[in-house]
Amino acid sequence: MKKPYWNPMETAPLHEIRAMQSLGLSRTVRRVYENVPFYHKKFDEMGIRPDDIRSVDDLAKLPFTYKQDLRDNYPYGLFAAPMDEVVRIHASSGTTGKQTVVGYTQHDLDMWAECAARALTAAGADSSDFVHVSYGYGLFTGGLGLHDGAGKIGASVIPASTGNTKRQLQIFRDFHSTVLCCTPSYALFLGEALRDAGIPLSEISLKYGVFGAEPWTEEMRRRIEDLLGIKAHDIYGLSEIMGPGVSYECGAQKGMHINEDFFIAEIIDPDTGEVLPEGSTGELVFTTIAKEALPLIRYRTRDITSLTREPCSCGRTFVKMNKIMGRSDDMLIIRGVNVFPSQIESVLLDLGMPPHYLLVVDRKGTLDTLEVLVEMDSSMEFDAVRLIEQKEKEIRRAVESTIGIAAKITLVSPNTIERSEGKSKRVDDRRKLV
Repeated sequence: MKKPYWNPMETAPLHEIRAMQSLGLSRTVRRVYENVPFYHKKFDEMGIRPDDIRSVDDLAKLPFTYKQDLRDNYPYGLFAAPMDEVVRIHASSGTTGKQTVVGYTQHDLDMWAECAARALTAAGADSSDFVHVSYGYGLFTGGLGLHDGAGKIGASVIPASTGNTKRQLQIFRDFHSTVLCCTPSYALFLGEALRDAGIPLSEISLKYGVFGAEPWTEEMRRRIEDLLGIKAHDIYGLSEIMGPGVSYECGAQKGMHINEDFFIAEIIDPDTGEVLPEGSTGELVFTTIAKEALPLIRYRTRDITSLTREPCSCGRTFVKMNKIMGRSDDMLIIRGVNVFPSQIESVLLDLGMPPHYLLVVDRKGTLDTLEVLVEMDSSMEFDAVRLIEQKEKEIRRAVESTIGIAAKITLVSPNTIERSEGKSKRVDDRRKLV
């Protein structure tokens, strides 16, 4: 019989969770003050002493930390542990500016594996499973994070990494993979490849999926579940805070439980920094309370979501975060309107279109323009001009109704929009080039 949860801490009463968080917060504040010059200086400038922070209620007194702070202190300036205690280094892709470098002590790695073990267990995995990890291995945190979590629950780990999709499908069949871990866009790509190869679901053993590293919609979840014949679960993480496993979805699939014994979550107004009440949508902020190498205080993730403590049918008591709507720094402002790619994706999938699209934002004179390139389904007749025009009109009306501004919709041939084995590119903002 599968375990309902990995660790009893996941069902702890709120007063116990808050007591643990308060203790962890006070210890972390002292640790960074004594070991990280950046925080020592910032606290002194604000007139904050470690003794001032006694409980979670004091959290709002502390300053925010930004990704730029990690870049400004590149590579190891924010580390709170001596380098001879740092046993692993990871880093972001560094697509804009310097990479953000993160480090882990052995204690940190053990904690990370614990988080990933909880996530996999919540998805339905146990020691009898074959966990097929198709996140990237290397400096990216995805692959090794789920790898270690699968090892902790005693599962058989298949470190497939990304790429070579034909070989991935062969591994599905020959190695009897039961749990797939990758980005949702790559899961969708694998599902389509499976279908196109004519491999029936009866010939593979997949049962569960653990997908993260990019926002995805409920419509995309249904598409993935249909293509792969699995139950698809969301997982959330970011390298600066830990990696995959900061929060995870249980069988209820109604939000991701945050590992509150390791992390304190807040929702703030991204413009003012004001802490918002439970249920409000805003920017997600994390404070680590158990990390040794890179503890961070009130780190602004730029991810937009909301938190809820409504009881969950799974019995876990950890606060839940809803699916990420998008990012405050990736959010598009078009003609004064906030637009998230996930809004467009929901519209397309509701209308039965494939979730392969690209938002092209440009500026003509002083007016912003939005064009949405959408791949046609292979079943559509490419020469049926009237059908295509009708579909474009239908999508245009639905998009305008959803985001509040008009957009040009252009249907393009199947496989026209570039696929990704990692995070998908959804936006081409050409205004920055003008």
